[in-house]
Amino acid sequence: MRSLSRARAIAYGAMALFGVGAVMITSPLPRASELPALATRGQARAASELRVRFDTLGSRETLVHVLGRAGISARDARAALATKLLEPGRIRVGMPVQTRSRLTDTAPTEILLGLAIDRILHLRRNGTGWTGEVEQLLWTTDTIVVSGVVTSHLYAAMNVAARDVLADSLRDRLTYALADLYEFRVDMSRDLRVGDSFRVVSEREHGPSGAVRVGRIVAATMKLSGTTIDAIPFKSANAGGEFFDGDGRPLRCCFLRAPLEFRRISGRFGLRRHPILGTTRRHEGMDYAASSGTRVRAIGDGVVIRAGWTNGYGNTIDLRHPNGFVSRYGHMQGFAKGVRAGTRVAVGRTIGFVGSTGLSTGPHLHFEVLVNGRQRDPRQAFGKQSIKPIPDAERRAFVAARDQARELLGSPARFATADTSSAKRATQQ
Repeated sequence: MRSLSRARAIAYGAMALFGVGAVMITSPLPRASELPALATRGQARAASELRVRFDTLGSRETLVHVLGRAGISARDARAALATKLLEPGRIRVGMPVQTRSRLTDTAPTEILLGLAIDRILHLRRNGTGWTGEVEQLLWTTDTIVVSGVVTSHLYAAMNVAARDVLADSLRDRLTYALADLYEFRVDMSRDLRVGDSFRVVSEREHGPSGAVRVGRIVAATMKLSGTTIDAIPFKSANAGGEFFDGDGRPLRCCFLRAPLEFRRISGRFGLRRHPILGTTRRHEGMDYAASSGTRVRAIGDGVVIRAGWTNGYGNTIDLRHPNGFVSRYGHMQGFAKGVRAGTRVAVGRTIGFVGSTGLSTGPHLHFEVLVNGRQRDPRQAFGKQSIKPIPDAERRAFVAARDQARELLGSPARFATADTSSAKRATQQ
């Protein structure tokens, strides 16, 4: 029992190793002495019988040097670090290092190396050498409900809605996740209007040292100009995708709503004054402002029918889709490797990169959709795509899943689910 308590004290005390990584995504961490994990009497007694030393790997030094400061000989240090569990790619400047020894020992008998916020390599000296194991530390999961109203754009709405439950960077990640979930139905940069709203249920994970990260989206709903689009998780044996709308149609359609993953529009379909020619001419498409080099993706499966220079369009790709539509991508910096006339591409594949070639005043992507050879407003060309819904045989199960998801979406703006903690030892040697 005494050895078990001591082992627990070591594992809990090792949580202090992860302050360096956690600071990147959350507020500063408490000191090791402030961690509540050492609160029990047995653990505190076990910790008092150990000599503990904290250190970090500095620039232009090796772990052998760090362990030397702790009193481990170079020969012993090399023997301990010879384990296959220590991947070279995980040895980085700033890596936390903790050594432990009993008060009666002259040199440390345990080494703990911080591989990640929630992973440590625990090395122990025995009579014949060193043994090691990678330990996965404790994460807990709760669930948050975030509800917002659009007043300018989705980022601003999420910042207001989730400011009490998520840090700035995590609010952005939830925004990205929500946009990705709806990317076949909603272009978050042009389809949203003032007064549109969203509600999303998401997991939130808490790390062993106070780090927080956004987990998977459990359910969501968006109201756009009075039309509601639910995102209901459901596993179907016949219909593709992981999320479905309230009618049982997959959220994944034939075409993405936007050719860029990060969306910001500088132009609108219709009449405008051409920025270079100075004349008023019909602008047959949509302009997406983005930094040079931003990846451009195919909005649907298709075959490249042109990839080259096209007058004012600069570097341009024309992509023919199975339904006869053609999507056009202009002013690009260049094309992705292997993309040329005749190349077959899948929806979402990178086909080129944003640039400012041709008649362009700055980096952006010009995007068009042609139907029967004529330019059409991309917002109108696709219309309501024909999507095969969940079959009747699965309808009852889907309705049950939909009702459960809607019940979650109707919960108060913040609540916690049952604890889904996990702590395990991943590998040993």
